[in-house]
Amino acid sequence: MATGRTHRPATRSRGIPEATVARLPLYLRALTALSERSVPTVSSEELAAAAGVNSAKLRKDFSYLGSYGTRGVGYDVEYLVYQISRELGLTQDWPVVIVGIGNLGAALANYGGFASRGFRVAALIDADPAMAGKPVAGIGVQHTDELEHIIESNGVSIGVIATPAGAAQQVCDRLVAAGVTSILNFAPTVLTVPDGVDVRKVDLSIELQILAFHEQRKAGEEAGPDGGAPVATRAAAAVAGDRKGPDGDVPAVMPA
Repeated sequence: MATGRTHRPATRSRGIPEATVARLPLYLRALTALSERSVPTVSSEELAAAAGVNSAKLRKDFSYLGSYGTRGVGYDVEYLVYQISRELGLTQDWPVVIVGIGNLGAALANYGGFASRGFRVAALIDADPAMAGKPVAGIGVQHTDELEHIIESNGVSIGVIATPAGAAQQVCDRLVAAGVTSILNFAPTVLTVPDGVDVRKVDLSIELQILAFHEQRKAGEEAGPDGGAPVATRAAAAVAGDRKGPDGDVPAVMPA
């Protein structure tokens, strides 16, 4: 089986917009669920609903793959699974290293979805000498002293960072210097990488904060803190009436 380092798929990815690329995994997830239920074909409307997008956007995205479906029949599910998997590079083996085997790193190591989606956890790496040799998800943890050798011997081009924030940049630098060109970062910090290296950041706390913002906004639109008019409505009235705050230079209630 080909490795991620030496055999890259011959795709048309350069001509596909980034927004479309970001939606391809959503389509693939929905299509895989249909395939597991032995559904042979699916309409653009049905697939779009399952993926959470509108059907016009889906048809436009699929046009970049050269797949237009058949009027009155829809899209062939198995063929679309193959098309999207090939475009995403999932028809080959991508060895991955996970650095930082704390609670999060161990959870990632135990995630069963990697193998079924074209990713193989080649190594688990941690800086704690006490972790060396301990099995996690059936794989022995190796010390960070071995990082460069592990990357070279396994042909790794994708690294996952699950370390504390303070160690993340140093780990990132070592991964890049060893030949890793794609990084999935779970550490709560922004990484600096050279051109040619792709970084995807996953920050659960930020996502929760965004949800909290929307919850607060919805609550504010429903009613103010005293059960009166919505906060947004009262804020607008305050601005219109040129009410001043305690310092006399800002509205007492800022607009929502």
